[in-house]
Amino acid sequence: MQLDDIDRQIIHATQAGLPLVAEPYQAIAAQLGLTADDVMQRMSKMHQDGVIRRIAAVPNHYKLGYHYNGMTVWDVEEEHVHRLGQRVAELPFVSHCYQRPRHLPDWPYNLFAMVHAKTEQDAERQIAVIAELLGDDVRRQAVLYSSKILKKTGLRIAG
Repeated sequence: MQLDDIDRQIIHATQAGLPLVAEPYQAIAAQLGLTADDVMQRMSKMHQDGVIRRIAAVPNHYKLGYHYNGMTVWDVEEEHVHRLGQRVAELPFVSHCYQRPRHLPDWPYNLFAMVHAKTEQDAERQIAVIAELLGDDVRRQAVLYSSKILKKTGLRIAG
């Protein structure tokens, strides 16, 4: 999909979130000199084309009581990482799942999956589910627990 200037203006107007008003699309439309229908149709098209991944509320998991947030990292055989990563990504408690390059010899991990839990025991149960799913294809793993939110935003494209 080729983005035009109006699509780019919509992205810039919404990348920090929709306005917290009764009619957010109308507010964006008024800001850009468009109709609310134009904004919704263009955003829908960008979503269908994969330019916009999703339109959703982004809750603060700490304020919701999820204090055990861990990036699990796994050393998985390369020939299995895509298939297994897809299965891990489908787990309802996994919010992010990525394949990333190893940096040997110091960093052998190539599969990353983020989990969120209210208790340490719940986090450990989630990690055990992932470990069981990955089975013998895992050589080693670790968990990097969050201790503080320093910044939490999506991609921001400069104006």
